[in-house]
Amino acid sequence: MGGRLDGIEHARAPDNHDEIEQALQLRLFEIATAYHRQGRAAVILIEGWDAAGKGGLIKRLTGELDPRFFEVVPIAAPNELERKQHYMARFWAKLPPAGNWTIFDRSWYGRVLVERVEGYASPEEWGRAYSEINALEHTLATDGCRVVKLFLHVSQDEQDKRLIDRLEQPWKRWKVGPDDFRNRAKRAAYVEAFEEMFERCDTQAAPWHIIGANHKKQARIEGMRIIADRLAEGVDLTDPPLDPALKKLAEKELGVRLKAADAKA
Repeated sequence: MGGRLDGIEHARAPDNHDEIEQALQLRLFEIATAYHRQGRAAVILIEGWDAAGKGGLIKRLTGELDPRFFEVVPIAAPNELERKQHYMARFWAKLPPAGNWTIFDRSWYGRVLVERVEGYASPEEWGRAYSEINALEHTLATDGCRVVKLFLHVSQDEQDKRLIDRLEQPWKRWKVGPDDFRNRAKRAAYVEAFEEMFERCDTQAAPWHIIGANHKKQARIEGMRIIADRLAEGVDLTDPPLDPALKKLAEKELGVRLKAADAKA
């Protein structure tokens, strides 16, 4: 029986992709503004293959957001102190305060992915991590924090093309290291780990969204659309009315008559 990665479509972006992207960025700005105004929080997890386009998606996702109200957290191998703590400790420390978003470039799923495949965690450790992760995400959702999880899927051929391009472009070479090729050699093991992750951690509170990412522009559009749809669901996005007292004060101090029709003095 095939897994969820089998048969994933890799659609091409429409000709007006720039226009669509700009509209989505404006929509995300409006949603983020509503979240900040209402004291809501969100966690966005971006997972996927090496060279799948996670950084490009995050760049477009945050392009029009107010930098005061979000944080991008890139996840690398844990440092010496973090290795002595529970693996979740460094993620708890980066969860967003009310009114903000945290965007994780890779996430706590490393415990059941790279740590599992590379042997950095024992079978007992990564085996119990599924329930620990589900508990965390359920806790966040119950507390009112929206959780959005994206996985960017690229074929082996497309990944190879991107690795070659990075090596041939001097300004991109910093993105490639020995780990990329070590991971590439274990693709089958990673597919197995991904599929179990989807099976065991796809919940109502925090479902997985898999995006065919062979075509970068379409993957960015689809990722932004999913994030916007998930974060907007059940959230009041209407503009707040102008406070009548503030309107009156402003008119007095500025010597003008404001046109705001939603404030009645």
